[in-house]
Amino acid sequence: MSLGDFHDEGLLRQALTHRSAGRPNNERLEFFGDALLDLVISESLLERHPRADEGALTRMRASVVRESSLAGVARRLGLGNRLILGSGELKSGGYRRDSILADAVEAVIAAVYFDQGFDEARRRVLGWFAPELDRLNLDAGKDPKTRLQEWLQARQLALPEYELLSAEGPDHAQVFRVRCSLAAPQHAIEAVGGSRRAAEQSAAQQVLEQLEVPA
Repeated sequence: MSLGDFHDEGLLRQALTHRSAGRPNNERLEFFGDALLDLVISESLLERHPRADEGALTRMRASVVRESSLAGVARRLGLGNRLILGSGELKSGGYRRDSILADAVEAVIAAVYFDQGFDEARRRVLGWFAPELDRLNLDAGKDPKTRLQEWLQARQLALPEYELLSAEGPDHAQVFRVRCSLAAPQHAIEAVGGSRRAAEQSAAQQVLEQLEVPA
């Protein structure tokens, strides 16, 4: 994965300059790049998920543009070794810090825009974030319980426990209440459904939302 070419190398240098190194730095570029990133990812999600509602789209976008995802893009681009940091940040390992790496990605996106325009900025963003966007497609057809289990397994965490709390009402219209509990990270969510399975799926979905796992 490559940063690509720049007509104005000064823009790229500014995008990679942390505020600890003085001025000009990447803070203003970061501000603009954040808005550009949201726009490009939002447009892509609308195209990829035509049936997703606003809530699902918002969760998916949050997953793609979260700090850890941006830092992952920065590492794939090799930005850490190119950052311009003040002596304090350099000594403390700032080139490895997720927040600094994420800010640099946003600043670089803005630098591409000012250097070569929106279409080129969109092309590079979609290329850089392709793994994150593709991962959403892989998860789209899985039910919440499966996605929650896979999320936990990928992090070597204990699987969720589902507890039936109550089953009320006549046989033809029972309402089931269940609790989904995680040991780590600690979560306990109660949900209801017309069947035990439906209630468990609802509880799992709410846990995923708290964990900011996209729908």
